[in-house]
Amino acid sequence: MEIVVILLALFFLMFVAYRGFSVILFAPIAALFAVLLTDPGYVLPFFSGVFMDKMVSFIKNYFPVFLLGAIFGKVIEMSGFAKSITGAVIKMIGPSRAMLAIVLVGAILTYGGVSLFVVAFAVYPFAAELFRAADIPKRLIPGTIALGAFTFTMDAFPGTPQIQNIIPTTFFKTDTWAAPWLGFIGGLFVFILGMIYLEYRRRKAKAAGEGYGTGHKNEPELVADEKLPHPLIAILPLVVVGVFNKIFTNMIPQFYGKTFDFAAINIPKVDPVDISKETAIWAVEGALVLGILTVLVFSFNRIKENFNAGINASIGGAMLATLNTASEYGFGGIISLLPGFKAVNEAMANTFTNPLVNEAVTTTTLAGITGSASGGMSIALAAMGETYLEQAQKMGIDPEVLHRVASMASGGMDTLPHNGAVITLLAVTGLTHKQSYIDIFVMTVIKTVAVFFIIALYYMFGIV
Repeated sequence: MEIVVILLALFFLMFVAYRGFSVILFAPIAALFAVLLTDPGYVLPFFSGVFMDKMVSFIKNYFPVFLLGAIFGKVIEMSGFAKSITGAVIKMIGPSRAMLAIVLVGAILTYGGVSLFVVAFAVYPFAAELFRAADIPKRLIPGTIALGAFTFTMDAFPGTPQIQNIIPTTFFKTDTWAAPWLGFIGGLFVFILGMIYLEYRRRKAKAAGEGYGTGHKNEPELVADEKLPHPLIAILPLVVVGVFNKIFTNMIPQFYGKTFDFAAINIPKVDPVDISKETAIWAVEGALVLGILTVLVFSFNRIKENFNAGINASIGGAMLATLNTASEYGFGGIISLLPGFKAVNEAMANTFTNPLVNEAVTTTTLAGITGSASGGMSIALAAMGETYLEQAQKMGIDPEVLHRVASMASGGMDTLPHNGAVITLLAVTGLTHKQSYIDIFVMTVIKTVAVFFIIALYYMFGIV
């Protein structure tokens, strides 16, 4: 019965998310419902002492990253830099390779720090134009954008400033460049298999005589004579974010040491700051600030007219995204303390005794249930992070490998039908789950397989 209570809470949250309801409201309802079935007297203490504590902790750590990432993506979009980069890649690759061009554009933008939600809006108009010119079915656009934005540059390639690559740093005291070779090889694995699948789908459609099609919804109108910034200038902010993320990652521990003690500056009532837990977050935040300033220096005249409205919109989006994930984090905090979760955890530990395999299965499963890569990973690591670290230390496994496995696993089964990014992508392209979800799901399967591929590589060759 204790396990049934946990499953009821999880599937209730998945159901309401699938139906489009906000997890900000329903994550605490689902969690407290599980507490109610366990012991009604625990509801209020669990709400204040566990749920709100975990939620606030997540906001404290990650809200600046969400906020700066949203602002960076917005100014990249408003400045025309995203369109300039897209146009340059298309010109270099050629319109005949429409799928590869769109995948590369999405990869460049997300690896540069642009939110995948922003990428969907920025890339779609160009994808529609290219697919129409090459007579490739429009229904293949979502899968193509998903491969470029939702997979290898989101959490596999080392150094990516996306939140899925930042969250593990606070649990394992790593940085965003953790396990660089495993991440690069795993990302390349996803890219190659994804492109093979998309090309297969394109050739199959061509053989069947299917073209771009007519009567589609939300068809974009491109302004052909729009003057865009030079591509080298457009890509500069992305380079700034990537380079300074690495520089700050190395500089911060050297500057502060292991801890910052407030007592040393006559402020005795504030706890010392563990620099190892904050380095990756501070590095990304600093890099994003410089990226934003770079855009403003080169394109302020272009964005100043709508700057206020654009920034306000990005702030609203950042707050919503943060609260969604923080609410799921609070949900995970409660669930992880209930007797049923302990029983499930013991069962999984007995089934998957290897910490890397256990971490991968648990993370991707919870990401799928919640429909959120960052939310599912937060739940898994909040509940099991210390256990994984202890087991890894006993087995001589580098914490960087734990980081990369968790990060990549979070982006596996998270893209189930109720995932917010999937719903947004389909809405932007004017397509439905029935028309296009199968291609997104295949990317999900490839991504999940890639996690176990890098685990195998690590054990066979010791690659980190």
